Amino acid sequence: MQGRFRPSGFTSSDVLTTAVVVAVLKNALLILVSVVLCTAAAEGMVRWLDAQEPSAALKYLDGLPLAEGVQRAWFGEDPPPLPNRHAVSSEAVELVRRVEASGVTEGTRRSDMFKVWNSAFVGPDPCAHPYLKDAPGQIYVYDPPDGSPWPRFRFLPDTTTPIGLVTNAYGFRGGPVPLARQPKTIRIAFIGASTTVASHHFPYSYPEHVGYWLNRWAAAKKLDLRFEVLNAGRESIGSPDIAAIMRNEVAPLAPDLVVYYEGANQFYLEPLVPQLPPRPARLPVAPPPAPGLLERILEDLSYSSALAKRLKNLVAEHTSPRDPKPAPGGSAPGADGREWPKPDYTLVWPKGVDEKDPDLARKDLPVTLSAILADLGRIEATTEAVGGELALASFKWLVEDGMVLDPVRHRFILEYLNFGYAPFRYRDLARLARFQNRVLEKYAKEHRIDFLDVARLMPSDPDLFIDAIHGTTEGVRLRAWIMLQLLVPVIDRHLADGTWPKKSFPIVPPPAPYKPRVVTFQCERKAR
Repeated sequence: MQGRFRPSGFTSSDVLTTAVVVAVLKNALLILVSVVLCTAAAEGMVRWLDAQEPSAALKYLDGLPLAEGVQRAWFGEDPPPLPNRHAVSSEAVELVRRVEASGVTEGTRRSDMFKVWNSAFVGPDPCAHPYLKDAPGQIYVYDPPDGSPWPRFRFLPDTTTPIGLVTNAYGFRGGPVPLARQPKTIRIAFIGASTTVASHHFPYSYPEHVGYWLNRWAAAKKLDLRFEVLNAGRESIGSPDIAAIMRNEVAPLAPDLVVYYEGANQFYLEPLVPQLPPRPARLPVAPPPAPGLLERILEDLSYSSALAKRLKNLVAEHTSPRDPKPAPGGSAPGADGREWPKPDYTLVWPKGVDEKDPDLARKDLPVTLSAILADLGRIEATTEAVGGELALASFKWLVEDGMVLDPVRHRFILEYLNFGYAPFRYRDLARLARFQNRVLEKYAKEHRIDFLDVARLMPSDPDLFIDAIHGTTEGVRLRAWIMLQLLVPVIDRHLADGTWPKKSFPIVPPPAPYKPRVVTFQCERKAR
């Protein structure tokens, strides 16, 4: 018989090898497709299970009075997906990789690389900046229109970051809002710091919840109007930043109402203690072990994957010690969740400052309140100049004398209060937090503006908090719900007297051009 034809140079062994390779590739493809499909199914199942889990906030709903026209069933509803959420760019992914490779990843480094820094704050040489010098060879920079170093940064406009933050054309968190005011609209701007912008990987900030529910309320009442919400908050800023944001970024958008919620980033007790005991150089309990490769991968994936978040929490639960261990050379505080031991000190109240009824004209009000009030005056004047009005909210601190927490589940709250605010006692932190809200309330009364007493209504439940001021996703939702109940009467009043929605809008100069630019540098080279 004539043999079967084979191409020149091919042997039976070659054919067999090719067949094996093809079979292996087919099996690998089958396994890969199976893994992808199973992972997708598991992700969907975990998201469904998460949706079925009882909210830590639900038990408080019946105790909160509902504003007229608000329906309790809305609490569980989420805003619609943001139309400006885009796929994360390869350049953004590469920038995060460079941050990881630098080894300098503490705090908010990953998100800081997507901030646009004020060139007046940066200075002529980024390598001389104590914080930005550790950036991975580049930062985004903008030139302030007034040459002021405030605000110290903005967010990149029209961006979706790898951590999950979505910004609009103004660099504000959230969906698009038109520049020109539209008929039959009420525009509300929320200003503040991290408790306003919320964690970047959270699906929603509290202003986004409020905006959605207000539009549900308007639809339920068959009101021919729509609410537009601006979230001008950003983390790690103080009242000088907020005043500049109001002046340069928010005022040109002519809001009807501006809501101020902040009370932590200038909360300094040090001037009240003349002989302040030294602050501990390190945690008195041993920190958890550095995350391994698996933990780091799950951390990155958990921003967008419910399955990865569950796996991350599962790994953490089985690797975290149940009892705090003393740091080397120190002694561990009690493992019962009580306040850690504090050194003795004397808190000296400013002479002549009435704690119950403070004189707001004083220049020595505790916790930087004199400076904050001066900035609030600027914010109020700017708001009124564009036809809007300011509302102040009380600020919620989770701290009380004698408070007991779970040492594992609430570890971050314990560390925030006992190390971050060391050596101050719970009772003094709580005292100053109450005083701060008393001052804000009196300012609102004297200036005849609305005071939204969020702190009074927000439960002191540590399961709703990440630390003493920042909420979990459910804590953010509940704070938004409380804000909704307080805002509806304000809106109803304006609807009744015909001042909202406005029939005409003030002529306001458009926002100053915002053109981020990239500055590259190599600090290691300069150091040699």
